Amino acid sequence: MKTVNFTEMKSGSKDDYLLLNKHEKKFVENTADRIIKFMSELTKTLEGYKINRLEHSLQTATRALKDKADDEMIVAALLHDIGDELAPLNHSEYAAAVLKPYVSKKTHWIVEKHGEFQMYYYAHHLGGNKNQRNKYKGHKYYKDTVDFCENWDQKSFDPKFKSLPLKEFKPLVKKIFSRKPYSV
Repeated sequence: MKTVNFTEMKSGSKDDYLLLNKHEKKFVENTADRIIKFMSELTKTLEGYKINRLEHSLQTATRALKDKADDEMIVAALLHDIGDELAPLNHSEYAAAVLKPYVSKKTHWIVEKHGEFQMYYYAHHLGGNKNQRNKYKGHKYYKDTVDFCENWDQKSFDPKFKSLPLKEFKPLVKKIFSRKPYSV
């Protein structure tokens, strides 16, 4: 395989960067496949819970689908916690960053803030502020984020819930991640 000639970016030529751009475009085209593969491996996480991270994600997305959410929100529900593996202290922002180029500002905001909104259900048990989300009252997506957490996220830890398998969401993930990016 042909490689660039430089060892420092500042020494790269136009041909070097055209070559990298060609490879990057192909790499970006395969993002959905990498995400599905990553999701499929989330079976050994969430110690202490009754279900694993993959099942939580599938339940959240299945609930969104059953509630007739739009495609990008269903994908956001599926991917909302992907940051837990690599960025457990800011998982919401991590997931939102992955989604940002492909989803609306509304969907991005909901995913980015859902971690703070979820605190409503548990923070007071740990000496924290359960009303952390109140600092966003008046924001145009506040109610949407409350609803995301209440209707889909916080109730998706049920081992008896019949979620759809990951393969059912693959076409939607491919659809969303094949969009022309909103922003980069």
